[in-house]
Formats: sequence, C-alpha cells, structure tokens
Amino acid sequence: MAFTTQAAPQALTRDPFDTERYVPATPGVRWQSQDALPLVPDAPSGQLPVASRALSLPELTEFALQNNPKTRQAWFALRAAAAGVGIERADGLPQISANIFLQRSESGGQAGNQIPWLTRYGPALTFSYLLYDFGAVDSRVKAAEYQALAAALAQNRVLQDVVFQVEEAYYRYLGIEALVRSNDLFLKSVSTSLDATQRRREGGLATAADVYRAETQVAQAQLNLTRSKGEWEKARGALASAVGLPVNSMLLIQTFQGEPRVGEITESLNNILNRAKANRPDLIAAEAQARSARAQADAASKSGLPTVTVNAATGRTFYVQDRPYTDTNSLLLNLNIPLFTGFNQTYTVRQAEAKAAQAEASRDALSRQTELEVWQSYYDVQTAASGVSTTAVQLRAAQQTAEATLARYEAGFGSLLDLVTAQVDESNARVQRIQSFLDWFTAVARLNFSIGASDNTLFAVQTR
Repeated sequence: MAFTTQAAPQALTRDPFDTERYVPATPGVRWQSQDALPLVPDAPSGQLPVASRALSLPELTEFALQNNPKTRQAWFALRAAAAGVGIERADGLPQISANIFLQRSESGGQAGNQIPWLTRYGPALTFSYLLYDFGAVDSRVKAAEYQALAAALAQNRVLQDVVFQVEEAYYRYLGIEALVRSNDLFLKSVSTSLDATQRRREGGLATAADVYRAETQVAQAQLNLTRSKGEWEKARGALASAVGLPVNSMLLIQTFQGEPRVGEITESLNNILNRAKANRPDLIAAEAQARSARAQADAASKSGLPTVTVNAATGRTFYVQDRPYTDTNSLLLNLNIPLFTGFNQTYTVRQAEAKAAQAEASRDALSRQTELEVWQSYYDVQTAASGVSTTAVQLRAAQQTAEATLARYEAGFGSLLDLVTAQVDESNARVQRIQSFLDWFTAVARLNFSIGASDNTLFAVQTR
C-alpha cells in the first residue's frame, strides 16, 4: 500500500502567530529551536559549616535538611496548601468591590431624533454576601484544612526521606572506603606472595607457572582496587548530592573509630508496627487526604441545594454638562433554587464520591505497604546483626590461615595454590565483613525510616 501526502487546505496552512516554529517539518525530524533556549541556573547550595575538618553524620544531616532541594519543594507545597485554606474561607465573607467609570456616548431617540453626545462619570460600590448554603462552604473549608494537614505531614515525610538518603549515602561511602582499604591490603598481600614466589623461582623451588599465577593475582588485585576507588568516587558524589551540594564538592567525612556496636532489638514487632501506624507522616497524610476527599464529596452533594444571598449596590453619576448628579441604590435578597443542570450535579457528586473512595483505598494500600516495610526491615536488622557476628569469626579464621600459609610458603613448604587460596579467602572474608556492617547500617536506617522515626529512633548506631 502506498501512502501519499496531499497539500493541506489553504485555511489550515495559515499561521498568523507562527506556531509552527514549535513543530518539526516531519515526525521523524528532531526539533530545533529558532531562538536561544533558556539556561538552567545552578541549584542554590549553602556553605558547609566547617570545610576544613571531617564532618559527622549529624552535621551532614543538618546541612542536608537546610539545603536539599526536596525540602524547599515540600515547604512551598505546604505554603500553597495553607493558602488554599484562606481561599476557601474567603468564600464565606462578604464580597465588596468598587468601580469608577467614565462614559461618552451618543444615541438616537425612539422618535428618531438624535441625542447629542453625553459625557458622564462616577463611582459605584457593590456588596454581596452568602447568607446560607446548607454548609457547602464549611465542607470546602474542611476539605482545604485536611489538604493543608496532609501537606504538612508530607513535608515531615520528605524531611525523613532526606535524612534516610543521607544515612544510606553516608554508610555506603564508609563501606566502600573500607573496601578500598581491604583491596589495598589484598594487593600488598599478593605482592608479597609474588616476591616470595620470585625468590623461590630463583632458588629453583618454584616454576615459571607459579610466577605467572602470582602475577595474575597481583593484576586482579590492582583491578579490584581500581574499581573500588571508582565506586568510592561515585559514593562521594551521591553523598554530596544527598546533602544538597554539587556532586564534585570535596567532602571530608568523619569515619567510625573502631567497629560499631551491634545491638539487638528488644521491642516487640507488634509494638513497632503500632508505632509505624501512629508515627509515619505519609500514612497519617493519606488519612487526611481521604478525609479531605470525603469533605469535598459532602460539599459537592450540598452544591445542588438552594442558596440565599444578599446583594447591594450604590453609585453616583456626574455629568460634564450642566446637569445635576443622580444616585443609584439597590438592595436584593436572592433565593437560588437549582432545578435542572443537565445532570451536571448528579455526575459531580458521583465523581466526588468515587474520588473519596479512591483516597480511602489508597490509604489502606499504604497501610499494608507500611506493615510490609516494617516487617521486612525488622528481619533485615536481625539478619544483618547475625551476619556481623558470623563474619567476625570467619575473618579471624581466614586471617590466621593466610598468615600460617604465607609463613609455610616463605619457609619453603606448601604450594603457591594453597597460599593464593588462603589469601583470596582472607580477602573475601574481609569484604563480607565490610558488607555485613554496611547491611546492618542500612537496615537500621531503613527500619527507622519505615516506622516514621525522627528524633525518637528505634535505636541508633553506636561505636565502641
């Protein structure tokens, strides 16, 4: 089948406002602007409290809460929601407006005579007040207040999210830093093995294949160290971004002095689940959203009821010609009874009721998700704590084995394969030890985040 392009009708090709400049010539052509595109400004960022010394996690967290763009985004969203309460409350107050007019006109009379030009001007004042609407305004105010409450709680959750992001980035940075040190130790260890193998080769106790194998281990160790350093740089950039700084910022990070003290959770899981239900701002915000939607549905159902309003107006008209001014005054009490709106009211109420039910379902879904997150985080902490104790034994045994194997090899006993195996086992045990602490750090942070903890954390990371 062949497709042909026909010329557009003349009426469709007219473009007096040049809107076609926003459309490429054909669907497969990349659009290019005829004008200079707007430049994206640099995101604002503050100054580190002390740039010359290593910063602790609390200092980084405090800085992030002040400088991460997400906190500003949530704060302005809250201000907008708070202003919405004022907008709805304003509908229950009198509406007063003033008007000043100036008019010059000429017209023909009904008898066919020409009325000459007439110039007039003057002020006018109008007043309108809703006396009664069966509570529709009150329902809209209540909906707006719940929206503001939800926005305030959402802001609290954003702050918790920023704290959690900083903690994750901080612990990952420390973990990869430890991994770099571990890989550096492994490189030194296999380099020592290479030296020993070369000496044994010179003494006729090792083969060329042994030297090649040792050199392979050194090359692999160098590759692992290079990769871990690259991951370390990425972690540093992620931490800088989390605290609200450019990714290329130079950060000095305070590390742990000694190993962290891994504790057990003494609080029952049921109590933790109840705390999450009572503390998580996003879950409470979902309840506020559901109540707001229900109040909006109530307001929609009342919008079809009669309303009583009072309107008043007063004005004075002056004439340029030698004529006296005239006054205009009116007072109107109005009862409005909607009879038929083309079923608009019916579907408006139906839509509002459906949105209210949707908001309640969203709240229930988040409640179940919260329970699952707490449940998984709780057992992640337990598993990670067990892993920390297990890897301690594993690393100690691997270190002793590697030291004994190296001593035997340097004394002329044992094979290179045994030495390489022992060194690789020691390196793997050290890496698993680092990963177990990283898992525990992250699991603790995630558990605190999942229950909505802020200052009242489940428990904090401590060091010996």
